[in-house]
Amino acid sequence: MKIAVVGATGLVGTKMLEVLEQRNFPVTELVPVASEKSVGKQVDFKGSKYTIVSMQEAIDAKPAIAIFSAGGGTSLQWAPKFAAAGITVIDNSSAWRMDPEKKLVVPEVNAHVLTAADKIIANPNCSTIQMVLVLKPLHERYTIKRVVVSTYQSVTGTGVKAVDQMMNERKGIKGDMAYKYQIDMNAIPQIDVFTPNGYTKEEMKMVNETKKIMEDDSIRVTATCVRIPTIGGHSESVNIEFEKDFEMDDVKSLLSASEGIVLEDDIDNFVYPMPLNAHDKDETFVGRIRRDETQPNTLNCWIVSDNLRKGAATNAVQIAEYLVEKGLA
Repeated sequence: MKIAVVGATGLVGTKMLEVLEQRNFPVTELVPVASEKSVGKQVDFKGSKYTIVSMQEAIDAKPAIAIFSAGGGTSLQWAPKFAAAGITVIDNSSAWRMDPEKKLVVPEVNAHVLTAADKIIANPNCSTIQMVLVLKPLHERYTIKRVVVSTYQSVTGTGVKAVDQMMNERKGIKGDMAYKYQIDMNAIPQIDVFTPNGYTKEEMKMVNETKKIMEDDSIRVTATCVRIPTIGGHSESVNIEFEKDFEMDDVKSLLSASEGIVLEDDIDNFVYPMPLNAHDKDETFVGRIRRDETQPNTLNCWIVSDNLRKGAATNAVQIAEYLVEKGLA
């Protein structure tokens, strides 16, 4: 299968190539796409070198699937052109996520919504992906009423410039700033721009995307998103209120049996999820599971996942895998 990766030289695009190779996706020909300044350069994939081409050249190559990770503006401009040529686009930006005509997909949660007619498919926000993986089985069993989430998000979610800023600060080197403030030895309670209601766009993404993916507008979500100086992945403290009561053993059994989730919940041996251990893994890890003793039918948990893997590249590749498996692309 001929596959295009748009934004192939970026942090997420590079990770997509890595994931395609590691998961043995059936790529017969790779079409790497990047900005005009990168056209003509080469990328390595499965031991071969592929020359980076322009957007129009990629469309002319007629790949079956194009995985986009090149920003919202690029996606808004080019994804419809790829789709018009019969190419299925899986887009990692926020451009199409809340478009009512486009599907927003986490394969383990709602792949069933996909059809052959879906030519632009949205990959959700990284922090939303790992949370809904845990929420879905719990919602099916106990019915979620409300979610309160605080995130602790890796600098890799911002990109190479942010990683460089943190590393420069650790070395005492002055350089380009991805953030308004120092990030090393700090926590910045702002991810993306502020909206009129006082929440950031990242926080509102978690609110709105959760309802769309879970196919339930009745779930109330409130979020606070914080950037911290880590690299391995995003962490989330999540408080979940249910309509029905639960037994702790049942919750743990349900989560440990759910696809894509690894239960790390052994406090006697200090076992709990951490970004250091989630780094470069495709699973979502959940632990510190405990009852909220302040009100009935409420649970606290801690969720960690590599934001460049499951939070971006892996989820996009899993969508492509589903399309191939079901003959939809």
